[in-house]
Amino acid sequence: MSKVCDICGKHAVAGRSVSHSHRTVNRAFKPNIQRVSVVKDGRRQKLNVCTQCLKKGNLVRA
Repeated sequence: MSKVCDICGKHAVAGRSVSHSHRTVNRAFKPNIQRVSVVKDGRRQKLNVCTQCLKKGNLVRA
């Protein structure tokens, strides 16, 4: 499944985990993407939507 929000375009970004001794390890910060049914242009579609967009109410759930 795609890890990109179809509404806002949010996607995974790279970063580092830093331990107490300051050792670093590369990692990815992934958004919470859900597959939901929405009404778009008068039709019912399934979209990949981040939970922030669901919370904001940027779309109409089917």
